[in-house]
Amino acid sequence: MKKATLLLASLVVLALVGLRLAYANPMVSATLDGIAELAGGDPDGSGQVVINISPGSGEICYDLTVTGIEPATAAHIHHAPVGVNGPIVVALTAPSSGSSQDCVTIDKDLAKDILQHPEEYYVNVHNADYPAGAIRGQLSR
Repeated sequence: MKKATLLLASLVVLALVGLRLAYANPMVSATLDGIAELAGGDPDGSGQVVINISPGSGEICYDLTVTGIEPATAAHIHHAPVGVNGPIVVALTAPSSGSSQDCVTIDKDLAKDILQHPEEYYVNVHNADYPAGAIRGQLSR
């Protein structure tokens, strides 16, 4: 199990390095786990999200990867600090097969705010077993 965890962590680091080089836009990211879910998430779940933000166009591109949870049914960016649930501000494609990547256009002011204050936003992933959220992670630069 430790080898698998180390391998997963290494792959996440390599993916992050690759994404940073591939995109010139500023990025924010989060590590997701079940412990961060306020309603009690999946204790076996974990994940990573990297979001590249283009505040001028309002486009965000993300790469969301999860492991240790049943198939995801939804994923979102919410507006709230650590320890607080908040409203959905961006719907993401659910990583139902373990990962999802997409680009979406959002309000330019929202894109700027996420970039300037990432700690005020979090990403969570939902599934049938944990409809309130299986895993969650606060964004940071």
